[in-house]
Amino acid sequence: MKTSDFDYNLPESSIAQTPAEPRDSSRLLVLHRGNGKLEHRIFRDVTDYLNAGDLLVLNQTRVIPARIFARKETGGRVELLLLRRRDLLRWEALVGGKGLRVGSKVWVEGGPEATILEFLDGAERLLLFSEPIEPYFPKVGHVPLPPYIHEKLSDPERYQTVYAKEPGSAAAPTAGLHFTPRLLEELQGRGVRLAYVTLHVGLDTFAPVTEENPAQHKIHTEWCELPQETADAINQTREVGGRVIAVGTTSVRTLETAGQHSKLHHPNIESRISNSEYRISNSEYRISPFIGPTSIYILPGYQFKLVDAMITNFHLPKSTLLMLVSAFAGREKILETYQAAIRAGYRFYSFGDAMLIL
Repeated sequence: MKTSDFDYNLPESSIAQTPAEPRDSSRLLVLHRGNGKLEHRIFRDVTDYLNAGDLLVLNQTRVIPARIFARKETGGRVELLLLRRRDLLRWEALVGGKGLRVGSKVWVEGGPEATILEFLDGAERLLLFSEPIEPYFPKVGHVPLPPYIHEKLSDPERYQTVYAKEPGSAAAPTAGLHFTPRLLEELQGRGVRLAYVTLHVGLDTFAPVTEENPAQHKIHTEWCELPQETADAINQTREVGGRVIAVGTTSVRTLETAGQHSKLHHPNIESRISNSEYRISNSEYRISPFIGPTSIYILPGYQFKLVDAMITNFHLPKSTLLMLVSAFAGREKILETYQAAIRAGYRFYSFGDAMLIL
């Protein structure tokens, strides 16, 4: 397996610059893994594919206005992109600006000062603020849109899901951008249950893999939580034969992280695992709550423990996210589906259209 196996050519005109209005009017490409069939629908038609007893798992993280500007002692401007909060005053951040060393100070325009404590990977630095930066977000912060989006976003809330609740992400869990409150209510009215997880998305998630062998790529750690009520909902769903449907790769990663930390619940399961010909079915996992860091990296060959179906956007070439959906549906089938989407004029990436993989 090579990183080049996950490459494809995308016309620049296929990269969505603005979100669909209304949210659920985006297109939906339905991929049936069993027979490879494709269906071309509108996102609000997702109700036709979810059944009573199914569980929709959504990532309720909220994007913070993490792009802020500061001044050096010389007066030069510096851009800070906050990635992860280590504690009350320390943040890992991308720092754009020359001549900055360990010990250098910068002053946030309209906010506190920050000191560079440590050099991390690439342009990442560990910053120490003189006081908590979060209270200044409404005044100094800007929503950090991905670099391939060149249009200005008139309403910052369009880069948030309608159920965003827990602040902490540097990027949106974009598969959830297609849902409206009305669509979620309609699904619940049809007997589809909703459950929530939290994974605070870092920009590293979207970075292309540069190593020739993707297994050598270092995926960065992100914080996630699967609470007790969600664990209970998953276990109840599996007991009655319902499906767990993950909204976005971030929900997939949270579910599978919790799955790795949970125990099997089947008599004599340990002895059965020792039989190399025995494959554990999803229903034999009993999920437990999980909270903490995850660096789960899903490549083809991975055995999914909890996810039966997923809703996702179209991902960048050579990205870990493209590798994840390839692990779920098969690399060749995903690349064939992407080519079909390009020919059919689907919009790609964060503000683009969606896939439902069954």
